Amino acid sequence: MSPSTIELIGASLFAIAVLHTFSTKYFERLAHTQPNHAGLWHLLGEVEAVFGFWAMVLVVFMFFMQGRENAVHYLDTRDYKEPLFVFAIMVIAASKPILTLAARTVRVLAGLLPFDKQVAYFITALSVVPLLGSFITEPAAMTLAAFLLRDRFYSQGISNRLKYATLGALFVNVSIGGTLTPFAAPPVLMVATKWGFDMSFMLETFGWKAATAVFINATVVTLLFAKELKAMAKPRTDGPKEDMPFWVIASHLVFLTGVVVFSHHPSVFMGLFLFFLGYSSAYARYQDRLILKEGLMVAFFLAGLVTLGGMQSWWLQDVLKGMSPTVLYYGATALTAITDNAALTYLGSLVDGVDMSFKYALVAGAVTGGGLTVIANAPNPAGFAILRGFFEDEAINPLGLFVSALGPTIVAILMFQLF
Repeated sequence: MSPSTIELIGASLFAIAVLHTFSTKYFERLAHTQPNHAGLWHLLGEVEAVFGFWAMVLVVFMFFMQGRENAVHYLDTRDYKEPLFVFAIMVIAASKPILTLAARTVRVLAGLLPFDKQVAYFITALSVVPLLGSFITEPAAMTLAAFLLRDRFYSQGISNRLKYATLGALFVNVSIGGTLTPFAAPPVLMVATKWGFDMSFMLETFGWKAATAVFINATVVTLLFAKELKAMAKPRTDGPKEDMPFWVIASHLVFLTGVVVFSHHPSVFMGLFLFFLGYSSAYARYQDRLILKEGLMVAFFLAGLVTLGGMQSWWLQDVLKGMSPTVLYYGATALTAITDNAALTYLGSLVDGVDMSFKYALVAGAVTGGGLTVIANAPNPAGFAILRGFFEDEAINPLGLFVSALGPTIVAILMFQLF
């Protein structure tokens, strides 16, 4: 069936948004060279604003071409649970009590390793925390890992090569690190119920391979930059201050757990989140600034991706349907870089009569390519928002990220394809 006019417009706007994502540094430079319109150029230079901006353009097209009711109906039929969830979990996971607990835990685990303290902390934060995403969800793991790496390493002015190598490994490790369970990685979550992916299946089929790749990636980056890591001075303050009562940490863990458990029910987890905001205000002396702005921008990015992504099924589903398992695996890895991997697996789950080799290839490919770009995996914009300030012009070069993530991605390919 031929695509409709609005579907063609949707595909075109999606392509423009992808290109815009790779061009944000250009708009940031325009903001400095053309100060009269600096506000507009800064807006267009925000990666988190890109897909939301072009989604708005799509809705305007729909409004004038199809009428108000059709435009509103389209928005009403989109599923915005994930953007809301990522917003809530980002803010809670980045709260001072949770970061204090995470920093203490990483320090204890790092202390068990017979390495230099900085090296041990680095490899633990880059491996154990992403794997923790299988239980507290990938967005929460990304938030924790990004803040721990920011406070301990990025804030000390590490080299540009180490910044990108760390970011690439982090994005890939979080993407594959959530596959030990069926509920933590967005691309797995989209198909787990329909395809019967339970805990034991995920561990046996994906989990051990992913965990092995995560540790290899973290080890390789650590070995490559061990000299620089050892030369760094140990921070005076190791993460958030230590004067944090246990009951405050415990109460925040209750909020975090509640949001994770009810992640499919926005009316519940957003209610818990609002309660969390009130609780944090009541005990403000135990808090730093909550990352509400950063969380909202990431949610806006993901909501725009959902809105634009809903117009891509007419071509993407046919592409997936016509692939053999091996081609599908590599095709999914590549397509993930320019789409959202959760949207990719969701569209694949709509294909009828597929066998286990198709299912494995689609999911494995989707998580493998989840670190190549900022749009490839839902948690990536969270890490981007937290770490971008330490890069030149506060912009992460898309090509630099792609190249840095390529090595860890190849490790994941070898694990998922050879074993």
